[in-house]
Amino acid sequence: MKRLTGQTAIAGMVALVAVLAQGDLRGQTSVPGIDKPVVVHRGTIAASETWVADYYHVLRGAVFVADGATLTIQAGTTVVGETATIGTLIISQGAKIEAVGTASAPIVFTSDQPVGERARADWGGIIINGRAPINLPGGVGLGEGDVGEYGGNDPNDDSGTLQYVRVEFAGVEFSPDNELNGIAFEGVGRGTVVDHVQVKDNKDDCVEFFGGTVDVKHILLTSCADDSLDWTFGWTGRAQYVIIQQHGDDADNGFESDNNGNNNDLLPRSNPTIYNATLIGAPGTTEGNESDDGMEIREGTAATIKNFIVMGFKENGIDFSNTATLTQWANGNLVVTNGVVFDVASLSGGFFDSNARPLLSTVSTIVTGQDPGLTDPYNIDTPNFRPSGLATLAGGQLAPATPPNDGFFEVTTFIGALSPNASEDWTEGAWTNFDRN
Repeated sequence: MKRLTGQTAIAGMVALVAVLAQGDLRGQTSVPGIDKPVVVHRGTIAASETWVADYYHVLRGAVFVADGATLTIQAGTTVVGETATIGTLIISQGAKIEAVGTASAPIVFTSDQPVGERARADWGGIIINGRAPINLPGGVGLGEGDVGEYGGNDPNDDSGTLQYVRVEFAGVEFSPDNELNGIAFEGVGRGTVVDHVQVKDNKDDCVEFFGGTVDVKHILLTSCADDSLDWTFGWTGRAQYVIIQQHGDDADNGFESDNNGNNNDLLPRSNPTIYNATLIGAPGTTEGNESDDGMEIREGTAATIKNFIVMGFKENGIDFSNTATLTQWANGNLVVTNGVVFDVASLSGGFFDSNARPLLSTVSTIVTGQDPGLTDPYNIDTPNFRPSGLATLAGGQLAPATPPNDGFFEVTTFIGALSPNASEDWTEGAWTNFDRN
């Protein structure tokens, strides 16, 4: 799979930060050694504004977009999180972010450290607070890092657009025991568009959904140090075409799936619908012993998960936990079908944990012990997740499930997140990147 690497590198950004630390600049300034003028943003954006690709845009500390304001970011723009001040972007309730890039001119949120020295936790990340329903008592939560309220009663709430966006090297500890996700979707509504987004090398989860109804499509989550895709507090959105690749130095679960950990039966119950997901763990120990479960499904969540591949995890392929979760399965509200589980260890000696094994082993459309035929999924530098065997309808016997005809989902002829047809590989282009530092 051809990759374009290093195109968003900002040589000498550490020197840039040192220069800018002497004062606060809302206008542009030129810095020797930097190939574009620089704009530093801090505090609150109270009125709508546009960030253009002609400048580098530096987040100094927590930068809030206030209720009623829209932050528009032009295609090809690079936004830099300042390490020294934990640069973080927060979209408040009632605010919007319109970040619409292209495959060849993505919008990149990245570190201020030199290429070769960038790492997880160099800066904060992105937090979006919406007004869609959550299941916390009172229907309102306080965002991670104490960055404002989220939740409400508007499932169609619109927080803007993230399209052809990459978020990398974020997730710094914002407060004790509070590491930030690459993108935190907190009570975000289905009026928000999230399509073609990569989160890579984050210190905490790549993405986490705290309730809400937001839908996501074409999502690439790589080398995050905790869970790759996490949901809790009543997320009821939809997802299609999700790729996860973990590295063994620091990773937990592919999916970590909760309703509410304090009360497993609070409503609205987490109940996402997910089609066409490829979850790749780290089966070897070259980098380390991390990468636990492909899907950790627990705390009373419901879900529909179909057309999936899970492979390479060091513990369970699929793990069901909590009585409330098993009740959702028994009631038909937790559906896991049309998938492949391969090349995983299991504490119970099989491909599922002790709870899931007797349940999922009765599902005829879940295949275990057979290689799905992905081209090069464990390659951490230039991976290729396209199927060539069991995961294709033409090359195997596992037919994909047909998703709802609701205007969001697309009907596919393959299992997993990618078509075997190279011309349909949605991960290609400058918008994706697998550089580790």
